[in-house]
Amino acid sequence: MDRCEQHVQAIPLQRLNTREEHQRRQHLRHVFEKYDADSDGYLNIVEMKHLIHEKKCADMPKDLALHLLKLSDTNNDGRLDFEEFYKLSLEHPYFLCEMYIKYCKAVVPKRNDAEEGDVLDGEYEQSMKLWPPPLMMIIFSIMEIIFFVIDIVKTQDQNGTSTSGPMATLFIYNPHLRHEVWRFLTYMFVHIGFMHLIMNLLVQIFLGVALELVHCWWRVALVYLAGVVAGSMGTSLFTPRVFLAGASGGVYALITAHIATIIMNWKQMEYAIVQLFVFLVFCVTDLGVSIYNSINDPFDKVGYIAHASGALAGFLVGIGVLRNLKVESWERKLWWCAVSIYFVIMIAGIMYHFLDPSHFY
Repeated sequence: MDRCEQHVQAIPLQRLNTREEHQRRQHLRHVFEKYDADSDGYLNIVEMKHLIHEKKCADMPKDLALHLLKLSDTNNDGRLDFEEFYKLSLEHPYFLCEMYIKYCKAVVPKRNDAEEGDVLDGEYEQSMKLWPPPLMMIIFSIMEIIFFVIDIVKTQDQNGTSTSGPMATLFIYNPHLRHEVWRFLTYMFVHIGFMHLIMNLLVQIFLGVALELVHCWWRVALVYLAGVVAGSMGTSLFTPRVFLAGASGGVYALITAHIATIIMNWKQMEYAIVQLFVFLVFCVTDLGVSIYNSINDPFDKVGYIAHASGALAGFLVGIGVLRNLKVESWERKLWWCAVSIYFVIMIAGIMYHFLDPSHFY
């Protein structure tokens, strides 16, 4: 290979800039120069923090700027030139995404400067954590999709409405098989029909992920599973001959858990009154429709008792396990009341199954 060929191969091949890419580079160049406070052609850690603070929201994790800097600093000089900054924007589009800004402001409680010194359990917790990532509701959703697909394949039912598939047969809540106690929980993985599955997935992903960003995955998982178990328990007690499928108990638990966290973090949340109004309107409307359908449609097979039981559990457990950014004295009393009521109801329901078995047959 001669020197000319070596020189040609040393030149990196660049794809031609499209008009959109050119416009994007111009926009990012403007952003880069705006936050390059000392005009040295680089963004250091302080300038990165200013960029994140102003382009995002104040509740971003404190180490995010350092993490992004280390991730994108290809020559390890502790700062980003424009090309490194541009590459960062391509690999992490959320970095400058306006939709993410709006989402962040909607779900993260607003932190006031006067409250920076507040502590919770001896240490102030950051309002939002990107690590561990909010994956619990996504994992539950993937499992529900897998169960649904398996039943469709095995039963050859293209509508997905059959309850004779292997997953439905083994995991659905069957009132005649109460002794198989796992069914009180595993019915959440079984869905009857595409619409049933899609509606539950949409609600639990959007609401569940929003809660996970602030409260951590295990807290949200407790709320969700508490709603699922409460849904089957309530159905078993009040409509003891009804079969049950779907994650609606957990979904309604997430909805009312949002109401719980709004109440507990009222002063720290932005647009709290708007969020509370939206969730209350939804719950009241759904309750009214449920009562109307149960009275006027004798063939209606929707498990409204599971919805109501899951909603109650979500509210009580949400108060108990979701984070409270600033604890007031009355909130401590409310916490004890909510936790006590939930456990009393669940223990009473379990005992009733043993004390009066004739009720269920």
